[in-house]
Amino acid sequence: MDIIIRDNYEQMSQTAAEYIAGLVRAKPDCVLGLATGSTPIGTYRQLIKMHRDGLDFSRVTTFNLDEYLGIGMALEKPFHMDQSYARFMHEELFRHINVKKENIHIPDGLTQDPKAFCAWYEESIKKAGGIDLQLLGLGGDGHWAFNEPGSSLGSRTRVQALTAQTLDDNYEAFYKNAKIERSQMPHFAITMGIGTILEARNILMIVNGAKKADMVAKCIEGPVTSQVTASAIQLHSGGITVVLDEAASSKLAHAEHYKHVESMKRQYDI
Repeated sequence: MDIIIRDNYEQMSQTAAEYIAGLVRAKPDCVLGLATGSTPIGTYRQLIKMHRDGLDFSRVTTFNLDEYLGIGMALEKPFHMDQSYARFMHEELFRHINVKKENIHIPDGLTQDPKAFCAWYEESIKKAGGIDLQLLGLGGDGHWAFNEPGSSLGSRTRVQALTAQTLDDNYEAFYKNAKIERSQMPHFAITMGIGTILEARNILMIVNGAKKADMVAKCIEGPVTSQVTASAIQLHSGGITVVLDEAASSKLAHAEHYKHVESMKRQYDI
């Protein structure tokens, strides 16, 4: 596991974007797993800048982690009334780069048959050849996507009930400024499972801010447990890169060691 610590959010976002861009250049038809939330916005903005400088996404395929159940991207609605993750991805990334519409996959929160859709989503990932790189954030209670505490570490794409903390966190991030009542938020979501995520060939997890420092430490240095679903990162057998800002790394017991290892790898080009 490569743990990279940067001074601030901007540097963290730049490092993450460079990692993703490196894969796109090396494998133009790569499959990217993408995440929503406030954390990846800076990374997406850096990728947009890189695209304007020539980074080509025309052969890239994307799969998003999750979507609220009961809402979806409805272009006829005013933006502030559409809090779907599909809308978020369109506004924050897709409309600014040349990824093909037919290559974009986001769980359908408006599906009439969620169980069948989840099975189709899993099969679509397999037909695409699997995910080359999965971008992940970290929830306030240590979850990935909408895999709430207690989710099976072998879980697949499914419908998940949201916890009170997730509802609170997402209300502050997405609904409060839109002047939408908390009671109007969806309480269920479609999410990739932990087992699905762990099948990605490479994982890139990005976390910023002191509020998540405790969970970062539990995820990376604590025991593997379904109560902190992101701790499953320790089970991944492929390439794992974790990029943190200084604040998010502040509770790591071995932060200085991680910095030393990265410095040596840069020095010897390992």
